[in-house]
Amino acid sequence: MKKTLKVFKFGGASIKDADSIKNVASILERFREEKLIIIVSAMGKTTNALEKVVSAHNYGNTELARQLLDDLKKAHYQIMDALFEPGDEVYSIVNDTFVESEWVLDEPPHENYDFMYDQIICVGELAASRIVSSYLNRRGLRTQWLDARDVILTDDIYREGWVQWEETEERYAHKVPPMLESPGFVLTQGFIATTSENATTTLGREGSDYTAAIFSHLSDAESMTIWKDVPGVLTADPRIFDNVSKLDRLSYKEAIEMTYYGATVIHPKTIKPLQNKSIPLYVKSFVNPDGEGTVISGDVEEVYPPIVTIERNQALLQISTRDFSFVAEHHISQLFTLIADQRLQVNMMQNSAISFSVCVNDTDDKVLRFIGHIEKNFKVILDRELQLITVRHYTEEVLQNLLGGKIVMMEERSRGTVQVVVKDVPVISWKAS
Repeated sequence: MKKTLKVFKFGGASIKDADSIKNVASILERFREEKLIIIVSAMGKTTNALEKVVSAHNYGNTELARQLLDDLKKAHYQIMDALFEPGDEVYSIVNDTFVESEWVLDEPPHENYDFMYDQIICVGELAASRIVSSYLNRRGLRTQWLDARDVILTDDIYREGWVQWEETEERYAHKVPPMLESPGFVLTQGFIATTSENATTTLGREGSDYTAAIFSHLSDAESMTIWKDVPGVLTADPRIFDNVSKLDRLSYKEAIEMTYYGATVIHPKTIKPLQNKSIPLYVKSFVNPDGEGTVISGDVEEVYPPIVTIERNQALLQISTRDFSFVAEHHISQLFTLIADQRLQVNMMQNSAISFSVCVNDTDDKVLRFIGHIEKNFKVILDRELQLITVRHYTEEVLQNLLGGKIVMMEERSRGTVQVVVKDVPVISWKAS
C-alpha cells in the first residue's frame, strides 16, 4: 500500500538552539514510519543578522560585514558543538556553506542591492538545513538533504521572486520522486529559490511557509503542517493583547483574508497552492505537539469572533499633482507601475479629486526610492512610523477600544472589515507657571 505524503514546516523559533533542534527530532520520532517532506527556516534571528552583513557590505564596510558573518558562523558552530562529536563531517559542510557568502564579500558591493541580498541571505537556510538534516540522521531518523534551488524556479526579481510553476513542476518531477522512493524523510530549505541563470532568489520575507505550500502542491500532499510557538491560529497577537482565543477551524477564504490584512501566523501566499488541490493546512505547536491546533480547509462554517491584526512599520504617502489638476487615470497607471517595479506592498489606498493616498510596508529604502522616482511630477507628503490596525468581523466596542490614544490618519470600512492607519498620540509634559 502506497504511503501518503505530508509536508512539515519548522520555522526559525523551532530550531533556534540545540535544545530546540532536539525537540524537533523528538516530534519527528512520532512520524518515523511516514513519508515527510520537511521545510526548515534559518535558525532564530539569523536572517536579521545576515541583513546587517548585507547592509555593512553595501556601505563599503566589508571588514564589519566579515566580522558579523564570522560571528554568525561561530554561533552555528556552538549549536553544532552541543549536537555532534568533534570532527563530524557536518562541520566542514557548514563551513563550505558559509564560504558561498564569503565569496560575495570578496567582490565590491553589487549595483543591484536586492541581488546581493539574496546571494548572502541564503546561507541562513542552507546552514540550518544542513545541521538539522545531519542531526536527524545521527538520531537514527534517516533524512536526505535537498537543495530547494534545484526545484523552485523563479523570475529574476530578487527578494520577491515569482514562481515559474511549469518549470518548477518539471524540476520537481525529475528530482524529488526518486528521493521519496528511498526510506526516510526529505529535508529542504524554505524561502530560497533560483533563476534560470542559477542565481539565488528569495520568495519574500518569512517565505518558508510559501515554500512548504509549493512542495505540498507539487507532491499532492495529504496535508501540510506549520509548527509554531503558539497553539494555533489566534484571534490576535498574544504578545500585544490579553484574552486571545484559538480558532479551531478556518476556511481557506478567511485565512487568505487574515494573511492579506497582516496576520503573521501564515505567509500571505501560502493558502492558494493548497486551496487549488484541497490540501488541509494544520497550524500546531512545537511546544505542545499533542495539542489539536487549527485546521484550515474548505468546508468550514464561516462564523468568527472579531480577529485583530496590527502591522507596524507603515508609511502613508499622500500624493498630489504639482499643478493641482485631477489625479486622473494616466497618473494612477504611472504610480501603480512604479509601485510594482519597487515591489511596494500596498495595504490600503484612497483616491480623491486631487490626491492619491497609499499605505505601504515601510521596509528598507523602498519608500524613499519610490518617492525619488515620482517627486518631479508629484508632491508627496510622507508620514512614517505608523500602524495599520485591521479588525475582521468587527464590533464598534472592539474598534473604539483599539483606537484609544491614537490619531486616525486614514480609515476604510468594507463589509465585516475595518482598516485604520494610526499613530500614537504624543504625550506632552508641561508645568504650570
